[in-house]
Amino acid sequence: MAIGERIHFIRNLRGMTQKYLGILAGFPEKTADIRMAQYESGTRTPKADLTNKLALILKVSPHALDLPNIDSKVGLMHTLFALEDIYGIKISDVDGEVCLKLDKHRGTIYADMFAMFYAWRQEAAKLENGEITKEEYDQWRYRYPEFDTTRKWVKVPPQDLSDSLIKELNK
Repeated sequence: MAIGERIHFIRNLRGMTQKYLGILAGFPEKTADIRMAQYESGTRTPKADLTNKLALILKVSPHALDLPNIDSKVGLMHTLFALEDIYGIKISDVDGEVCLKLDKHRGTIYADMFAMFYAWRQEAAKLENGEITKEEYDQWRYRYPEFDTTRKWVKVPPQDLSDSLIKELNK
């Protein structure tokens, strides 16, 4: 999720309008909503000082607004929090072990994510059981979904190409 999408998401959680947030951030009332719309749509990217100001106004860490950054532990945590917001991934425990789980109430998001996690677990189990090498496991992970045999992945052609093909087939 890009910084603009995070600002939009958290602003809505706080029940704020773009105009109100923009005014609090110091923009003139006349253009406050336009400026915030530009940041939320990604046509403009806020500099660090504005990101810090928005974070303060929205009562979140600047890390909660930044692009996902897994190069630091704090950045990784905020990436996981974003995954909770977007995909419903929840923190839980199983037999005293901390784990991540999918929210079953997320419908198709849950079904799709479950299938992908299931495929990942299958490959990890093969590695643990000595059925595949670490290199084969890494190849599966880094070329995913190309080598995923649990699902059929298809590339969908662009709509105009699809329309042209159907038109030609109907002739």
